[in-house]
Amino acid sequence: MTAIESRPETHNVVGRPAHDTPLLRQLRVEWAPVLTEIAAGTLQRELDGELPVDALRRLKKVGLGAVRVPVEHGGRGATIPELTQLWIELAAVDANVPQALRGHFALAEDRVWQHGRGEDQRAWFERFTAGEIAGNAWSETGSTAIDTQRTTLTPLPDGDYRLDGTKYYTTGSIFAEWADVYVRVVNPDRPDEADDDYAIAIVDTRDAGVTVVDDWNGFGQKGTGSGTTTFDNVRVPAAHVLPFGERFPYQTGLYQLNLLATLAGIGRAALDDAVTHVRSRTRNYSHANAARVRDDAQVLARIGDIAASVYAAEATTQRVAASLQVVADVPSRHHHDVAAAVEEAEIESAAAQVVVSELVLRATSDLFDTLGASATARTEGLDRHWRNARTVASHNPRILKSRVVGAHVVNGTPPPYAWSIGGTRRTQDWPRQG
Repeated sequence: MTAIESRPETHNVVGRPAHDTPLLRQLRVEWAPVLTEIAAGTLQRELDGELPVDALRRLKKVGLGAVRVPVEHGGRGATIPELTQLWIELAAVDANVPQALRGHFALAEDRVWQHGRGEDQRAWFERFTAGEIAGNAWSETGSTAIDTQRTTLTPLPDGDYRLDGTKYYTTGSIFAEWADVYVRVVNPDRPDEADDDYAIAIVDTRDAGVTVVDDWNGFGQKGTGSGTTTFDNVRVPAAHVLPFGERFPYQTGLYQLNLLATLAGIGRAALDDAVTHVRSRTRNYSHANAARVRDDAQVLARIGDIAASVYAAEATTQRVAASLQVVADVPSRHHHDVAAAVEEAEIESAAAQVVVSELVLRATSDLFDTLGASATARTEGLDRHWRNARTVASHNPRILKSRVVGAHVVNGTPPPYAWSIGGTRRTQDWPRQG
């Protein structure tokens, strides 16, 4: 029995997984000791400000990082909906964990995608099945323009490359053996930076030139390791430099799916805590509706609201997962079908972000209505659910997603793909996203 399954059973109808398969049931049994141990330390790690280093180490050891690797290559061959359900259940145990693995699963998905198109990925599959994972290193801050990168790859005479630069919000890299780095490739024959190409460099974080610092200072998701990574004269083999244009086409949707699953799992954890506290509460107000809090109709109604929000958030998230699986299953030769499926998945992802964010933010706030002022005690850590949800929901502002969905529904406008953040030029000729 997992840490999740051992929680209160009375809300099992709305609390049971939105997606369930024999593989998921098997993994729950296999990973039960690990999940139980991780859950037991989540609150204390939050209060102490500690990273879930041991949690990630144990998850690597049981093979979480290889769940999407094909069975014939030593993985579990999980589908995207199965992976999504695992993310949700991990987030219910510790919300930091699935987000910390976000970059890894993007790189793993890219390797699975390339494998399906005939490219030999045995070396990477072997690394993943051995327990190695990747972190994310895409974002830059400061003066970096939205249409470029300051982190660069410079060709070396022997055919390899030199990597230099600094990345921020490098979620998961502090736990990882590899970093998935978005870079600008310097072309010595073309002095204009606008002529440079862009690539993905898969970098060994154990290289002496790689420094990872846990300096993320957000008020939520504090254990994701979303700090700063610096690359100083790091040699990157040519085989580890991948053209950006060949990246798996549904990467943006997968990144957002991970955040949706994290939000859904946060909602689950908040519901579990609310139910546990209401059941055990012996003190009540003089003007309450019943002698016991657990019998109070208004309290029960609020718990019902929270449960319904979590139910809807998880179901919505799984719908996005199913849409991404459709893309992953399109035969490689059907390029038009891939493009059409990607567009549908991106729109579903954007629509889900709007509603799932709202549902979980409301649920993590409403739980305090069921418990009163004593629930705000720092030692209870119940505020972490709202702080974590608010932080995840702030990554890619839902106000922009509402516009993307509306433009598509009304005018058939395609969504923006592989979008990024950076400095902008405030001039009349700066292109507007449409």
